[in-house]
Amino acid sequence: MNAPSRRQIFSTEGIAAPLRHLAFRRIWLASLLSNLGLLIQAVGAAWAMTQMTASADKVALVQTALMLPVMFISMPAGAIADMYDRRVVALVALCIALAGATALTALSWLGLVTPQILLALCFVVGSGMALMGPAWQSSVSEQVPPDTLPAAVALNGISYNIARSFGPAIGGVVVAAAGAVAAFACNALLYLPLVAALFLWRRVVEPQHLPRERLNRAIVSGIRYIANSPSIRIVLIRTFVTGVIGGAISALMPLVARDLLHGSALTYGIILGAFGVGAVIGALNIGAIRQRMSGEAAVRTCALSMGAATAAVGLSVHPVLTSAALVLAGAVWMLAVALFNIGVQLSAPRWVAGRALAAYQASISGGIAIGSWGWGRLTDAYGVEVALLVSGALMALSPLLGLWLRMPPIGARNEDATEALTDPEVQLSLTPRSGPLVVEIEYRVAQDDARAFHSVMQDVQLSRQRNGAYGWSLARDIADPELWTERYHCPTWLDYLRQRNRATRSERELHRQAMDFHIGPDPVRIRRMLERPFGSVRGKEDMREHAGEMRPDRAVEQAPALATATRSGP
Repeated sequence: MNAPSRRQIFSTEGIAAPLRHLAFRRIWLASLLSNLGLLIQAVGAAWAMTQMTASADKVALVQTALMLPVMFISMPAGAIADMYDRRVVALVALCIALAGATALTALSWLGLVTPQILLALCFVVGSGMALMGPAWQSSVSEQVPPDTLPAAVALNGISYNIARSFGPAIGGVVVAAAGAVAAFACNALLYLPLVAALFLWRRVVEPQHLPRERLNRAIVSGIRYIANSPSIRIVLIRTFVTGVIGGAISALMPLVARDLLHGSALTYGIILGAFGVGAVIGALNIGAIRQRMSGEAAVRTCALSMGAATAAVGLSVHPVLTSAALVLAGAVWMLAVALFNIGVQLSAPRWVAGRALAAYQASISGGIAIGSWGWGRLTDAYGVEVALLVSGALMALSPLLGLWLRMPPIGARNEDATEALTDPEVQLSLTPRSGPLVVEIEYRVAQDDARAFHSVMQDVQLSRQRNGAYGWSLARDIADPELWTERYHCPTWLDYLRQRNRATRSERELHRQAMDFHIGPDPVRIRRMLERPFGSVRGKEDMREHAGEMRPDRAVEQAPALATATRSGP
């Protein structure tokens, strides 16, 4: 891979362009220190475990303890990031991680750390980082302009991998000189600059036209969006598989240093640094790879290269050869992970960005966590060399997934619509919880256009469902073949208002394409019906009682017209 020129790096479209923005630059530099501390702690924890037990299973579980929380916490964390101030969420998450690191330092200083306590506190630190991840990553788009977003995503990867280049080596020196307790203390101290940077960030909070969702509904909305987004779904599956197979190198690296290279903590730090150097090289070449190769071709190339490098690590007994293989492995691992990340981040609109990135984090971290446990068990049974050779072979075979799950093209960010839609005219007294609501849209379509219309409506179905519609159907009148009826449900009136206004520019254009098929002198007919109209026929006394039962904290939802808008639509 060729290194980009200085002019390319510092051009307006270069990798360093986001660093011109003060908020991003402060947070990026502070996150670099935070990542450095996390990697120093990881070295201390892994090496401390090797000193407490000879079990490869427990050594690999250190990485599992750090990664597994991301798998379990990511989706609630993503919903929280979308619902609340992302800066505040990130600060709370940092405090959780800081508490875990501080406790680990104190207990280690007192000599009270056991394998179980070490894994438990690694889990706490991992939980804090899992909560922070979606808030931090989804806030990048608020710190830089859209045209520099891919570079900012790549820079965040570089931040981690610059730390990975030097952190493990520093961690090895720290552990060799002062023990694991010093590594844990370094991590706790290096969280503080990021806390300060987030305090200094003056985030611009956009006004919300509608009340935020409850947490459980927000999680469901995020899952529905992902389930009805084929491109995001494919990327997440490929990410998970890559994490399961590729996690072998990171999980088994302490054992590579101890059993294959017969080295010390310093050796472990050096080979981790080699992997990190490769990752930085890979991150610097993301722009060039995206220009020259399709997403599928790039991921296939990375998988084949990663497979070869993993096998070389398993066969090598020389530190220089192992380090060279790890440089290659780090470069292609970073490229693949960054391509997956960029693909998800550019495909999700702002209202669900945190949840989409949380799903990505759950996929990669969950894959690594599950894979680490499996590779540890295989190593216990057959040894490090066999485990790495199996991992390399499976990684080389993983591009076959592209025959069924081809990587989608990575394009521009799915921009939110700039105009809110006007609320429909209503003659009933509705509350935000009135519902369910049934929407019927009648189209009159020329019979010659029936096939093309039906094809467009399949995409309309996914659009409606990922934004909150349920029970979508499309029917054709058997007595009047030109008449088509689209029908879907929303649980409440407020959910319907959200569903209408979540559509992105491209989705609204898709809805217009469907309406363009309509023929005849009359416009497309839209009916909105209350499926359970009991509340609309109650007397005034009942309505007053119902209003009195509404919680005070929901009073903001009483007005039926909750969006200021300039356009109307279904």
